[in-house]
Amino acid sequence: MTDIIIYHNPECGTSRNALAMIRNAGVEPHIVEYLKTPPARSLLVQLIERAEIAPRDLLREKGTPYAELGLERLELSDDQLIDAMMAHPILINRPLVVSPLGVKLCRPSEVVLDLIPASQSGAFAKEDGEQVVDDAGNRVGT
Repeated sequence: MTDIIIYHNPECGTSRNALAMIRNAGVEPHIVEYLKTPPARSLLVQLIERAEIAPRDLLREKGTPYAELGLERLELSDDQLIDAMMAHPILINRPLVVSPLGVKLCRPSEVVLDLIPASQSGAFAKEDGEQVVDDAGNRVGT
């Protein structure tokens, strides 16, 4: 399983943790820094559909123009929300991970473990020290 894509923001701790867990599974993913190279609208729509979420579920509020654009208004259509994400890629929450096992918004970052090989190469702790994988390569807390 090497066909993994991560829509990544290197400034985001959650995104960095998800990337590190993918690598801890012995996989080097294709990394798309989506703020530099945003997905085409049709691809974004496809990713949302494959993740089985609504466009609103992919919107990021913190550190974005979410409030200034009035995106909290529930009457906005899915197309309007997607248009906003296309105009302002920072509104796309991250990390979004694509693998042969599916597509997920990996928040919290350990959600990525559902999309990668079960065997981890060893223990893994997130940047904040939270243990996610034990010394035997098993998921902690499941």
